[in-house]
Amino acid sequence: MRTRKKVIIAEDQKLLRHALKALLSDMDYLEVVGEAEDGSDAIRGVERHRPDLVLMDLSMPRISGLSALGEIKRRFPETKVLVLTIHDSEDYIFEAFHSGADGYCLKDSSFEELDRAIRCVLSGKPFFSTAISDRILEGYLNGGGLASRGENSQLQSLTQREKEILKLVGENYRNREIAELLFISEKTVEKHRSNIMRKLNCHTSSALTALSIKSGLAVKHSRNSEHKI
Repeated sequence: MRTRKKVIIAEDQKLLRHALKALLSDMDYLEVVGEAEDGSDAIRGVERHRPDLVLMDLSMPRISGLSALGEIKRRFPETKVLVLTIHDSEDYIFEAFHSGADGYCLKDSSFEELDRAIRCVLSGKPFFSTAISDRILEGYLNGGGLASRGENSQLQSLTQREKEILKLVGENYRNREIAELLFISEKTVEKHRSNIMRKLNCHTSSALTALSIKSGLAVKHSRNSEHKI
């Protein structure tokens, strides 16, 4: 690769984000052009910098990596997204690829494997960490694997967008704030909330909040975090 490829690192853990930046900056074919500590930052960063690659964590506050991944691939399909995560379950793996991921790399991978993953994805080839490749193959041979996901049955009826809104409700975001974070209208948020309440048989906002926290969708994180893009 003769030209340096532009990269954005989307990772909410500051120490890891800085370590990744230092690591990637030493690769002579990469240039780190932005950092993001949540999915909203990542989307704005791609919009601003139009990078060749995004390293995307899945478990981030506000907009999750999965939702950001889907939005980025919808709006900027030419940008490659390499998931870099601790999650090795089939739920996350297949959800990520259905959202448009170009590769899936585990955080406990070696430097050599991360380098190989980046080169592979940038060249247009899919990549799976060695630790999960057999599981991926088995899942596809059995018809995709999604039908057997072990997700909480109470949430199975929700779409990815509805899960993201439920997550933000659990983190006490108002409809207007959710609309801004997800790049949709406030009216659309209200419609999604209504559908969520109907599907989950919840009749109050407090019940939605409690369910979001109980299910593990909502995370504790400062809403006043500084942006890195």
